[in-house]
Amino acid sequence: MPEAPIQHLAIIMDGNRRWAEERGNSATSGHRAGYERLKEVGDWCLDRGIPYLTVFAFSTENWKRTEKEVGFLMDLFEEALTRELASFHEKGVCLKVIGSRDRIRPSVIRAIENAEELTKENTRATFSMCFNYGGRSEIVDACKQLIESGKSADEINEEALQSAMYFPALPDPELIVRTSGEERMSGFLLWQSAYSEFYFINKHWPDFDEEELDKALDSYALRHRRFGK
Repeated sequence: MPEAPIQHLAIIMDGNRRWAEERGNSATSGHRAGYERLKEVGDWCLDRGIPYLTVFAFSTENWKRTEKEVGFLMDLFEEALTRELASFHEKGVCLKVIGSRDRIRPSVIRAIENAEELTKENTRATFSMCFNYGGRSEIVDACKQLIESGKSADEINEEALQSAMYFPALPDPELIVRTSGEERMSGFLLWQSAYSEFYFINKHWPDFDEEELDKALDSYALRHRRFGK
């Protein structure tokens, strides 16, 4: 595997609906296009030797969308974890789903558990999907877990909180990319992104191409990370 430019790339995949609207199409067609683009981006990251890729697939706020759109997103997510599972496994990718299981239908939960179990020993790369995820909720859930485990106030520190996150072994992302011209976090990896670099582009997610990926990585390579020093 070639030396990776970074260890962990995280992406807020924004703009599927706007991409579809600009073409006079339905929101679901935009999500389908975004899904197809994600598969390509995953391969591009593998080609560049990036060992961790995390994407924001469905936030806890997305439940506010129409029942039809939410249902389609659930179907699409389940498809990604079933129809594409053999491909992920053959490529040596470990799949992780980060987020709450609340409100997710049983068939999707079974697909999550099956995908994680099948790929858990894969070591080429780790692909994490933040699904039914909110950064504040993750921190609150971590605090509750520590309290329920009997931790005292003196025992709750950064290391303890890290151990109670949804995916404790996930390294902090060096670079977070957001598409579609928005320049905010929207609750994505709030704990893990304390020292992340950010890269914003105007293109909608379905138009994110290999050239844009390399631009983001090149931009990161020119930055000097001080970590508060």
